[in-house]
Amino acid sequence: MSSKGYSPSNGDLTIIGELLTIHHSRLTIFIYLLVMKLYKTDKGIVAEQDGNFQLGADIGWDEFINRDKAFASISADIKKWPTISADTFKTYKILAPIGQQEIWAAGVTYLRSRDARMEESKDAGGGSFYDKVYAADRPEIFFKATAHRVVGTNQKVRIRKDSSWNVPEPELTLFINSSGKINGYTIGNDMSSRSIEGENPLYLPQAKSYDGSAALGPCIYIPEQPISPESEISIEIKRDNKIVFNGNIGINRMKRGHDELAGFLFRECSFPYGCFLMTGTGIVPPNEFTLLSGDEISIMIDHIGTLVNVVE
Repeated sequence: MSSKGYSPSNGDLTIIGELLTIHHSRLTIFIYLLVMKLYKTDKGIVAEQDGNFQLGADIGWDEFINRDKAFASISADIKKWPTISADTFKTYKILAPIGQQEIWAAGVTYLRSRDARMEESKDAGGGSFYDKVYAADRPEIFFKATAHRVVGTNQKVRIRKDSSWNVPEPELTLFINSSGKINGYTIGNDMSSRSIEGENPLYLPQAKSYDGSAALGPCIYIPEQPISPESEISIEIKRDNKIVFNGNIGINRMKRGHDELAGFLFRECSFPYGCFLMTGTGIVPPNEFTLLSGDEISIMIDHIGTLVNVVE
């Protein structure tokens, strides 16, 4: 599969998106996807389509992103916004794309994650818990963070002072509106204290939720159709400008469906501003690896971009 920007014109309507080419046997299929990216910045909301940027100043973030039929209605709104140059956009500070939303997270959605959780908790007798939840009808879903514990791209994440084994978890993150519909996608870093969770599975809230334990960004990717299952997540960790870990996985390796996870989260919870749901990780560093202060974490997801954070 390949993709590239494409922007045909149809009268006074400019359609911006991605042209996907799928090669299957002797058949080549072209699929045109309409997409946009929304950035929350210190100057207002910036919408990007095919390298063109438009600024919506003095517009509330929560109300703007929390709507039904998001792609169509947002596309109509941003036609009225002034255009800014790419150079001007580069001078803006990109903030975490979150307002009054909560972040929740799903666990053990990839086979690699199940195996890692079983390994870290086997001495505490909790290994079988993760095997069971991977196969169960009900997924593991837990509360991750409120907005004030979240950082954006180019900001610092933290590791707990009382944890000796810490890792990032790169995750496709859903933005779900207050009606329970998936409006868009962003990149999430679910910072995790594996030594604490491994000591006892009941310590998971302490291992997962603390100041600077979550990063989101750099934008919310809003396509007309759901994100391609062929999309890949990749991560690179640098220490003293040298790569000490990298890895990648396709989101089609996830055991759970996106709508399935959203459905469980919204069964008995309401979210007046919508919410974010991290969907789990399939990339786990080896057991001998732990993050150190100064490490640079770069997480990339096809179509969305790159989330970069340094460990405080």
